[in-house]
Amino acid sequence: MRCHEVDYQIIGHDIQMVEVELDPNETVIAEAGAMTYLEEDIAFEAKMGDGSAQGVMGTLLGMGKRLLTGESVMLTHFTNEGQQKRVVAFSAPFPGSIIPLDLAELGEEVICQKDSFLVAALGTQVDIAFQKRLGSGFFGGEGFILQRLRGDGMAFIHAGGTIVRKALRNETLRLDTGCLVGFSGDIDYDIQLSGGLKSMFFGGEGMVLATLSGTGFVWIQSMPFSRLAERVLSHSAFSLQGEQ
Repeated sequence: MRCHEVDYQIIGHDIQMVEVELDPNETVIAEAGAMTYLEEDIAFEAKMGDGSAQGVMGTLLGMGKRLLTGESVMLTHFTNEGQQKRVVAFSAPFPGSIIPLDLAELGEEVICQKDSFLVAALGTQVDIAFQKRLGSGFFGGEGFILQRLRGDGMAFIHAGGTIVRKALRNETLRLDTGCLVGFSGDIDYDIQLSGGLKSMFFGGEGMVLATLSGTGFVWIQSMPFSRLAERVLSHSAFSLQGEQ
């Protein structure tokens, strides 16, 4: 096993957190600020990257990628330094659901939205996955810059609203780019125009759709944070105008 083998439980329904149980000397890595609570004997330290980079150049390259995409260059490492099992819990910065990913059962690779990663067992590689196709790059919106999770342990990502896992068997699925949470590594990802000019400009579904083809799994969220924030801001602006 390359990754530490951790146990966990998902707590809650609509606004969830994940509680991870660590054996002595086991470690998980998490995005900065994701920790909710931790028991005694668990020490934490902010480090550059996920701990998988080889040498100084590998670490600097990883830092450069995360800086370029607006991500924090630091990940927090939580280690059980005691002699018995201890737990540490994590939650995301906005309401939603936590998706557990057993990477060993998913081909050891999952691609996800860059803001969805929450926590993973030590040994998991958390890298940036730039899209190679020009269409994905120029028109992908939220789906342009993705994260690649590699390993054979548990990883946890976060999404908003109701979560749907679709199994594709040599099929194609099209969806709103913001509703895409992640997909297994064997799925081919592209961005395509949503339809004719009238549909693109007046249909309300956006100009482009994410297109996923092949065999594997796709995770979809019903309420992207960007959509929620847009509705809140729109309602706030309307309320302020009504008060004037």
